[in-house]
Amino acid sequence: MKTGTVVVGMSGGVDSSVAALLLKQQGWNVIGLFMKNWEDDDDVDYCSSREDLVDAVSVADRLGIEIEQVNFAAEYKDRVFATFLAEYQAGRTPNPDVLCNAEIKFRAFLDHALALGADRIATGHYAQVRERDGRMELLKAEDGTKDQSYFLHRLDQSQLARTLFPVGALPKREVREIARRESLPVAEKKDSTGICFNGERPFREFLGRYLPKAPGEMRTLDDKPVGEHIGLMYYTVGQRQGLGIGGRADSSDREPWYVARKDLARNLLYVVQGHDHPALFSDRLRALDVSWVSGSAPHTRWVYSAKTRYRQPDCACALSVADLAQCEVEFSEPQWAVTPGQSVVVYESKVCLGGGVIE
Repeated sequence: MKTGTVVVGMSGGVDSSVAALLLKQQGWNVIGLFMKNWEDDDDVDYCSSREDLVDAVSVADRLGIEIEQVNFAAEYKDRVFATFLAEYQAGRTPNPDVLCNAEIKFRAFLDHALALGADRIATGHYAQVRERDGRMELLKAEDGTKDQSYFLHRLDQSQLARTLFPVGALPKREVREIARRESLPVAEKKDSTGICFNGERPFREFLGRYLPKAPGEMRTLDDKPVGEHIGLMYYTVGQRQGLGIGGRADSSDREPWYVARKDLARNLLYVVQGHDHPALFSDRLRALDVSWVSGSAPHTRWVYSAKTRYRQPDCACALSVADLAQCEVEFSEPQWAVTPGQSVVVYESKVCLGGGVIE
């Protein structure tokens, strides 16, 4: 049996609810904490935070544990959302979930939990932590279809040393089964989707509230105009939907268009036809603002694997580390739609080594 206090980030979903249940069964003194990270336009149409709070409180009541609500909206706006807008304005496509984990869920939340006298924090993320040779390692979840280590790669030694991931060793179906068996009120609740501050609302509509539109030309790689864009921040490399252009008149196969690159200086959006167009593939990249889980860089030119998107399969790669803050990744096979602003995350087998922001 475990002894000590653990504060569980309870989102009102099935994963964090089962995490709290498992920890209580292990003997921990469990306290639930519901984080409110956004309140600018917290409406019932798109934001589910009120419903989620009710669900989290219902689960806490079922488990017989205390739960409190804490508002991190100010911290979120300063540490996550400001960077999010700046990146979009610069023509890149940021990943706010990565920043939110590093700055809010495992920093502001951790600080708050420690102030409450907690020994550990826990979440419902699908990942694992282990100590090896005096260092903490971040591991992939046992359920590869749900692994969330990609979003957690910026966590450091001090954060991981205080963190538990109770569902990381379980397949998702078993988590659901546990919730049903224990009659948790969220057992059949659907998984949440979308960015936490955007919910399910149309993304262009949301972004337009904060960044002004700046229309310009869409062109082919040989500089032939094919349409007009509404602002480079509304598009990402590899995007197909929402371009507003069909097959070219001189094209017999009518293949769909994809965003290939952006020219910020001239406000031009370059597009190509066909999912497998060579311009959509890259065999190397440079990453900045790199964060290594161990606190030191991995071996240079060792054979690792990496991914540039969450749902993407790992690809073998070689790593070249210029310094702790930047690196180059060379893939064994060209990767599709490598997107500036997104994260490249490096692995050695099941161990997540860290990653950085694609330049």
